[in-house]
Amino acid sequence: MAEFKTVSLADQVFEKIENDIITGVYERGEILTELKLVEQLGVSRTPIREALRRLEQERLIADSGKGSIVLGITVEDLVDIMNIREHVEGLATYYATKNITEEDAKTLKEISQLQDFYFEKMDKDNLQKIDDRFHDMLYELSGRTVIRDTLLPLHRKTMRFRRASIKDQNRMSASVKEHKAIIDAIVTGQPELAQKLMSNHIQNAKEHMIERFVNNG
Repeated sequence: MAEFKTVSLADQVFEKIENDIITGVYERGEILTELKLVEQLGVSRTPIREALRRLEQERLIADSGKGSIVLGITVEDLVDIMNIREHVEGLATYYATKNITEEDAKTLKEISQLQDFYFEKMDKDNLQKIDDRFHDMLYELSGRTVIRDTLLPLHRKTMRFRRASIKDQNRMSASVKEHKAIIDAIVTGQPELAQKLMSNHIQNAKEHMIERFVNNG
């Protein structure tokens, strides 16, 4: 794993395996062993063990006696994650609106413009990157450490389902409009409206994700 060159090797190994579980590279029920991961990632057993310990704490894997069995994200997990996001992300948006500066407002408007641009081109990869940037920026702008640290891993855990949503043109079109309305409420200093619009946005995303999960797994 040549790209793992920093001192935070254990963190990077954890993030790599976590990402592969979340995105379905490792499917639910698959057995992961230290030896298998050492061979795949090209690192020693020490960061692998640390990553597996953290992944077990995250309830993404469980010890099977023969290795670590992948639990992944179940539909129940997805419902819980999105319910939490619906409430906490609305709150983050409320605080972000209170804290926003002129420079922040300019950045949000640029994000909205880029989203329009990539949607016109149906550039799904960049649409997801802009979506990540939008939500992550609001977490930071909230200025609340607990809120940010709660939302960042939850947002990451829905990555696989957000990718599926981006492939659905109708949902993506609605999401772009929802983002624009949220940004407009933020930059015009309407925290209560911004909070409500964000909560509605997450609820709409939840309904779409769950429908796709039930129909497609």
